[in-house]
Amino acid sequence: MAQGPGNRFDDFFVEPAYLTLKNHLYNYQVRKRAVRERLPLQGAGMMLEVGSGISPISPATDRTVFTELSFSALRCLKAGQGAGHYVVADATRLPFKEGVFRSAVCSEVLEHIEDDLGAIGQMASVLEKGGRLVVTFPHRRDFFAVDDRFVGHHRRYELPEMIGLLENSGLRSLSVCNVLGPLEKLTMWATAALLTACSFTGSSSPAAGRGFRPPAGLVKAFQLINRLYAGLARIDARLAPTRLAMVLLVVAEKQRAPGD
Repeated sequence: MAQGPGNRFDDFFVEPAYLTLKNHLYNYQVRKRAVRERLPLQGAGMMLEVGSGISPISPATDRTVFTELSFSALRCLKAGQGAGHYVVADATRLPFKEGVFRSAVCSEVLEHIEDDLGAIGQMASVLEKGGRLVVTFPHRRDFFAVDDRFVGHHRRYELPEMIGLLENSGLRSLSVCNVLGPLEKLTMWATAALLTACSFTGSSSPAAGRGFRPPAGLVKAFQLINRLYAGLARIDARLAPTRLAMVLLVVAEKQRAPGD
């Protein structure tokens, strides 16, 4: 996702091997599973994903449209997936007609956009009446910290605030669920703090890993660890009260006009 300030985690994924590692990260896998469990059956309808970056959430089909501000990210994504439609677009100025999508996904994107209300309004506009938006976002303003700054977040959200933004755009909240709990914050805070400290020593410049090919055994170990950690993260989110959830998911529906 490249809607706002650069995400410094992306500095470490400029090579194909790193892309593979990134798409096996536990938090990405947990988010993707949570969103896909709540996507409506696509049927004959079109699906939109806003800010897909190189790690999309939606399934790649001939009825899925992926948008992203970065042309290079979309080119990389298309090369890896093939199926789907790929459109370079700003989330606050989507180049689609009103009411053309049955569903839309916006996962970990709004916090990177200055005009988040404008972006939500655009997504609401391109949804058909009764169409659904699935959005995930970092929760709790009080927990904004080094990891948020590291990945270019403008903000974290309170749940009533997000529901209010959706309602202001004509979207009615249908359900809310925890995606990631306190374990996510501890893990990402520690990771960002470590990488920030390393950057001061010059040991983690964007070019530091270019050309490096990790051994296959190391990649497999990384994938296994992330699968195990993903299971632990899902349990943590399930047990945590909503007030302690670090990432929330909201399903919202575009309201129908009376008589529709």
